[in-house]
Amino acid sequence: MYIPPHFAETRPEVLQRIIREHPLGMLVTHGPEGLDADHLPFEFAPEQGPNGTLLAHVARSNNLWQRCPSGAPVMVVFRGAEAYISPNWYPSKHEAHRQVPTWNYEVVHAHGTLAVRDDERFVRRLVARLTRTHEATEPRPWKMGDAPPEHIDALLRNIVGLEIAVSSLAGKVKLSQNREERDRQGAADELEARGRTEMAALMRRLG
Repeated sequence: MYIPPHFAETRPEVLQRIIREHPLGMLVTHGPEGLDADHLPFEFAPEQGPNGTLLAHVARSNNLWQRCPSGAPVMVVFRGAEAYISPNWYPSKHEAHRQVPTWNYEVVHAHGTLAVRDDERFVRRLVARLTRTHEATEPRPWKMGDAPPEHIDALLRNIVGLEIAVSSLAGKVKLSQNREERDRQGAADELEARGRTEMAALMRRLG
């Protein structure tokens, strides 16, 4: 990934925040048939290993866990907030007319080593953890105990766990850091007016 110095993000808390808020990652693998990608919700465990561990699961019918055995190097891409930026939103554009369109975005590339966990206890703990995370904001959070045990048991037998020991995290956060303050704030105002509040808030934090 090309990362100009002014867009580089290395702070662990920021990289982890992007993963936590946008957990649907793109798992990029390379097997006998070449490159492939699977889109999976991940749970990030920063306390596991020197750089943290990513946890996910796939359907047993998905041959990912067979074509990419334990020990395979992989990459997971997490894409955070993103938005098109029009030069018309920059106050300076109307003075010099030397601005062009661009795209602002956050992205994290997690490199690591895959471990296949075809283990019912592991999968059960993972599903419970994912459920707690994503049901936390519900008025009445769903839990595994709400479904008949035999139904949950049957579903768990049909999924396989994945564990990725993260070796490195590379982050790029492009929020118009290379623009004048008034241009960045002008673009943030227009984004907010269009309902792109997440990107607008991130850009304003730089001021």
